[in-house]
Amino acid sequence: MTDDDPVCPLCRRPIPPEARQSLHHLVPKLRGGKGGPTVLLHQICHNEIHATLSEAELARDYATVEALRAHPRLETFIRWVSKRPPTFHSKTPGARRGPRRR
Repeated sequence: MTDDDPVCPLCRRPIPPEARQSLHHLVPKLRGGKGGPTVLLHQICHNEIHATLSEAELARDYATVEALRAHPRLETFIRWVSKRPPTFHSKTPGARRGPRRR
């Protein structure tokens, strides 16, 4: 880990090269975000976003890092994960966002 490592905008921990990481489209590709802005996140942070919010919710209400950080469930996750080392990863349990509304 070095001072030059990128920082995850969700949990604000460094992302060293050996950490699992991925790009998150702020507006989901299926909702018009193809070619739009992306942010580099820890894989565990990215998984938690998608376990918490639907593509429609992401596009409509959570298309910024600030909005994601303010979501109550993600706030709880951020408090928990920020106490872990930057390379920490664990499986994210299946979708927990409740019944889907159609």
